[in-house]
Amino acid sequence: MVKLSQSMSDIEQVNELCVKCNCNPSNLIAIMQEIQSEYKYLSEEVLTLIAAKLNISLAKVYSVATFYENFSLEAKGKHIIKLCTGTACHVRKSQPIYDSIFAYLGLDEKHKTTKDCLFTLETVACLGACGLAPVMMIDGEVHAKMTPETALELLKNIQKKEAAK
Repeated sequence: MVKLSQSMSDIEQVNELCVKCNCNPSNLIAIMQEIQSEYKYLSEEVLTLIAAKLNISLAKVYSVATFYENFSLEAKGKHIIKLCTGTACHVRKSQPIYDSIFAYLGLDEKHKTTKDCLFTLETVACLGACGLAPVMMIDGEVHAKMTPETALELLKNIQKKEAAK
């Protein structure tokens, strides 16, 4: 038996969702999407539970979770930073912004989320604001014409607000 690190209410929620979807394997993606939107990622425990509830192999569940870019198997931070790496942003120097944030947050190639789970740094192919490049989004809010300095200032402000809570 797999030890579940989720709380009992979380496990019950996943169970209820599977039952609501008639435990039908054809609803696998919809179930995973709903769980992803609630928890921001799909834990190993949740994927194992889904496989058991839908009576499909864990390999099948993992293959779907890893095929679609929208699914994350890693816990995400409270604040999601998305840095555009599209052509316009790249030409206008988005890479130094990424490098600066990456170093400031103490990230490494395997971990895109800070150890305190405050930030997750992601890159996206395009945020659709090419005229404002380089562009960064934090928690859905677009920030235009960024520099490494302005990006770090935004992060420092968020950290100050979080510390005050």
